[in-house]
Amino acid sequence: MSGTINIQLQSKLLILFAAGLLFWSSIGSLLPTLPLYVESVGATKQQIGIVMGSFAIGLLFFRPLLGRLADWRGRKIVLLIGTLVAAIAPLGYLLVKSIPLLIVVRAFHGISLAAFTTGFNALVADIAPSQKRGEIIGYMSLVNPIGVAIGPALGGYLQAGVGDQILFLMTAELAFVAFLGLLTIVNPPLPTHQQGSIQNLQFWQVLFSPRVRIPAFIMLLVGLAFGALHVFVPLFIKSTGINLNPGLFYTAAAVASFAIRIFTAKASDRFGRGLFITISLVLYTLALSVLWLAKSPATFLFASMIEGIASGTLIPIIAVLMVDRAHPYERGQIFAICLMGLDIGIAIAGPILGYVAEYLGYRNMFGLCASLTFLGLIVFLTFSGKDLSSSVRFALGRGRDVYALKDT
Repeated sequence: MSGTINIQLQSKLLILFAAGLLFWSSIGSLLPTLPLYVESVGATKQQIGIVMGSFAIGLLFFRPLLGRLADWRGRKIVLLIGTLVAAIAPLGYLLVKSIPLLIVVRAFHGISLAAFTTGFNALVADIAPSQKRGEIIGYMSLVNPIGVAIGPALGGYLQAGVGDQILFLMTAELAFVAFLGLLTIVNPPLPTHQQGSIQNLQFWQVLFSPRVRIPAFIMLLVGLAFGALHVFVPLFIKSTGINLNPGLFYTAAAVASFAIRIFTAKASDRFGRGLFITISLVLYTLALSVLWLAKSPATFLFASMIEGIASGTLIPIIAVLMVDRAHPYERGQIFAICLMGLDIGIAIAGPILGYVAEYLGYRNMFGLCASLTFLGLIVFLTFSGKDLSSSVRFALGRGRDVYALKDT
């Protein structure tokens, strides 16, 4: 990072980065291994899907509450909740064998992601200087692709080499070390005269406010596409008979996402957030269109790299946009409500788009997903500002964000 960032800020960011890396490694280590464990205790394919999907229950139901808590009691307590839940949940998997109890544990585990992502984004925004906000949030967002890249490899190695018991203990230990590191973090003080405003914010009032509703809607559409990619790409590749390891699709996307985050968030400080959101939606539409037409391994990998660039651009920039549009005392709630769009999209993608795939096939389902992200592009171009003119200018990097607040 830039040398103008002081030593104290650097130390806070390094602690947060290390905690984020440990947390995401803990979460990632169970992505390829937990379904195999659930199968080993006697679950059917449908029951495996229910157990894995129940993660969204904790995520969706607790994110608004945790966003409110982050504003009311500080970001630190929410981060501690997230890491502590991530440390406890793997022990639950280890101790229970029945499918109903595994569903409960998995839903409990979902609270960890709701808490950590909300508190992490809000705290980074609090301590980042406004003139370097995009750059710092972009760098800090790298914990996600790095952790999710390390975690599955570590988890797969542990499960195959030493078994599920050591896997779950190691996963819990990673999250607990993150918890211990976060104990050293001090919450930035919020202006005392703004504390009373926190309790006056209502969920629907925030969701339908002009500064939140369009980003949340875009995140919903992207969440549907993102969920489809993570659920149905392996099945689509298998149905085509193409000789390609589905894991390579996700690896290529992760590498592209990592690479682009270093550039785009920093560039958005100079060229504006709107331009990069527009570019990301164009790339999402292109990636899904390529996937719709894909008939060779190279085409699938090309689509995955475009999708990785799109997601690596969109998610950090939306986070920065929400910081621009939120007062410090409401950042937790603003983050939580906006990110719920992504959560809901991912949660409903499986059942809704699976139903579509039954009738149209996987290929045409991805074509439909391309139309959803294209709809998001049209909506952003026309409704991201107070009128059509200001929307188009902002979306093309030719005008300011009319909903951005000064000195936040």
